[in-house]
Amino acid sequence: MKHYKVGIVGCTGMVGQRFVTLMENHPWFKLTAIAASARSAGKTYEEAVSSRWAMSTPIPEEAKNLVILDVTADIEKMANTVDFVFCAVDMKKDEIRALEEAYAKHECPVVSNNSAHRFTPDVPMVVPEINPEHLAVIPAQRKRLGTKRGFIAVKSNCSLQSYVPALHPLKQQYGLDRALVCTYQAISGAGKTFDTWPEMLDNVIPYIGGEEEKSEKEPMKLWGHVEGDHIENADSPSITAQCLRVPVSDGHMAAVFMSFPEGKKPSVEEIKDVWANFHGRAQELQLPSAPKHFLHYFEEDNRPQTKLDRMLEGGMAVSVGRLRPDTQYDYKFVCLSHNTLRGAAGGAVLLAELLCAEGYMERN
Repeated sequence: MKHYKVGIVGCTGMVGQRFVTLMENHPWFKLTAIAASARSAGKTYEEAVSSRWAMSTPIPEEAKNLVILDVTADIEKMANTVDFVFCAVDMKKDEIRALEEAYAKHECPVVSNNSAHRFTPDVPMVVPEINPEHLAVIPAQRKRLGTKRGFIAVKSNCSLQSYVPALHPLKQQYGLDRALVCTYQAISGAGKTFDTWPEMLDNVIPYIGGEEEKSEKEPMKLWGHVEGDHIENADSPSITAQCLRVPVSDGHMAAVFMSFPEGKKPSVEEIKDVWANFHGRAQELQLPSAPKHFLHYFEEDNRPQTKLDRMLEGGMAVSVGRLRPDTQYDYKFVCLSHNTLRGAAGGAVLLAELLCAEGYMERN
């Protein structure tokens, strides 16, 4: 098949670097243009990032000599060069909102890793296995923006990917009354490595700005529904969250406590069976980045472990373990996802694949 020409806006940061690595040898996507702040514009990608390359693999050859465009000054040039862009810029939220709308209005679809548009009512926030039907709001968004091709779609917060996928099929089958979540989040979620953040060694920080609010609110949008020209958020289950930064390079873990509606409580074996058999639209379409099995349950008491299991199915699967009854809630369990793969850039690439497969992306 003919490749889609892809741009990366915000190519020099950690998530931008991950996007660059994921474009290497992608069967559908060809990295064609890159953009960053004015201080990096005009440099080759290798010149701009070689001293702060944070990935474990080398800078892809196809990216090294690409000349970086200016994210704001070169919007028209980028829009005329690519079929769509991934966005992972480090700017103020109002600036990101304006920037992403500017790209969309230049008829350049935007698949965003940023949080700025997650609660814009006609912007779909999609995990392909959970709420692919939300893409149906895109025509309404295009009407608002006055575009034919351009639109914005976003992925959810990275920490949600560790626990919402495990709760989702149970909510579908039995309903879900309430959940308590404690997340233990890797430093790459802050765009850091141990070299750049040595004070995280032998340390835990019990605060991540804005993270608990996102963890409680964003699932309500994922579990909402398209109603006319907007997405109507769900109003249940109730979720309370506490988020901690832990001394781990990659991988967000969550401890989850959940209760079901009266009379709907499944058995442990029924829950495991639901997890084992769950698949979503990404698996039905056999998208290139989709894990074959979205949810993997470990019977061992000491799994999943971040170091051992974060790269399961290329870092795109979710690991679950330690399901057992709880004294305050019905059950508790732990789960794990790779935060810059499934949680960030990889999740956005999977979303872009879904948009292409479902006919929302047109080639220039």
